[in-house]
Order: sequence, then structure tokens, then C-alpha cells
Amino acid sequence: MALWFWLQNHAHFTNAIVKIAKAPNIMVNSLSKEASTCLKCLQSKVPPMDSLGGQDMPLTTLIMDRDISFQIVYQTRFTMISGIKHYLNNVYSIVFADILLQLFPGRSRILLNSTFGAITVVPRTLGYIIPTNKGPLDSFWSLNPAVPVDDRTLFLTFSKGYPVTEAEVIELFNSKYRDCIEDIHMVPSTTSDHSLYARMVVRDVSTVDQILSRCPIAKFRINEKDVWARKYERRDRHF
Repeated sequence: MALWFWLQNHAHFTNAIVKIAKAPNIMVNSLSKEASTCLKCLQSKVPPMDSLGGQDMPLTTLIMDRDISFQIVYQTRFTMISGIKHYLNNVYSIVFADILLQLFPGRSRILLNSTFGAITVVPRTLGYIIPTNKGPLDSFWSLNPAVPVDDRTLFLTFSKGYPVTEAEVIELFNSKYRDCIEDIHMVPSTTSDHSLYARMVVRDVSTVDQILSRCPIAKFRINEKDVWARKYERRDRHF
């Protein structure tokens, strides 16, 4: 549901939820299988093979009248993951709390997922009224949610013996991606006189997709020195 909601509101799959709700059960089951395969593509560290438009998710393409390929999904995976995570935590963990608690009886109300992180299930009382997208609780259904810093952070690696300065990192990425850097932290090294790593926060998660659109690790050069970039992941996260 969170995937379909994201496709409707951010990829302009018009009336996706309405169309799926009107479909017969057998078609909804098939659409769910395609959605599950799409989510596996988001989790993959290997880019998908080229395919003709609509062949990856043929039923979704048919009912939405819009082509969707796993290549497009993979190239926007970090934006999609961040958006889907927002809907999981702020919409569906509340709307479907009763179903989730039945599926995972006796477990903690915090569900952990290797792709979407911690999802807190919020039990509802019988009299609980789910907020609509009108009024003071607009943020509940926000189509432009604030993206957490971790979702916008890249981990940079430098070669030992070829010192890269903070100024060079800023020049490299700001020149390629239009003033994209919000913050950067050069990590001091205990074995070298210069930083071998850095954490770089970009202003928009879509920049992460631009940098890592084709592979999990991207290589850059500045002043004849190599810089490798990959998605930052906190070491204290458990799954």
C-alpha cells in the first residue's frame, strides 16, 4: 500500500489507489506480487537488467496506463525508500495497526526492516478517528515530508597517501550537482595524517539517487585523486 501510495502521489500514477480498490481480488493479488517484486528491486545491490517498458510489472502498467520498469525504480530507489518509509511510519502503521498486531503477535510494537528501518505500530482505540488530509493534521498525509538526515547522507572514501581536502569535496560535488551539499564531516584518521573518510549530507534525497543511480558505489576524481561514494548506513542499526 505504501508503494502504491508513493507511485500515486510522487510518480503521478493517477488514481492508483482507487483503481486498485475497484479491481477484483484475483487482480489485486497479482498486483501485490508485482509490488513485492518491485520492493525487492529497491533492496537489491545489483542493478536490474534492461527491459522493455511495461514488461517488469505488466499488470501494474495495464491498470495504471503508465509504464514502470525496474531500471527506473532502481535509479530512484533512495527517494522511493525514504518516501515509502514516511508512509509506513505515519500512515499505514496506524491505519493497519490491528492487522499488523495480528500478523506479529507477541512481538514488540516496533517492527524492524533491513530496507525501511524501524516501523512503530500505533494501536488504535475503538473510538480513534484517522485524520484526513484536510485541517491541522495535514502533515499526517504530507506529500512532501521532511527527509531524515540519514536518508540524505553519503559515506565518502579517499585513498591513503592522496589527501583530499574538504574544499575539494565541496568543489567536486557542488559543481556536478548544483550546490547540493548541506553539511560535510571529514572523519579524522588514526593511521594517517589526513582524513580517509567523510560523511556528506546533501540537501535533497534525489541527489543521492543521481550520484548512485547505476551502482551502490560511485567513483569520482578531483585533482588526480579518487573519491568513492556510497550510501551511509548507521552502524548502530539492528535488523
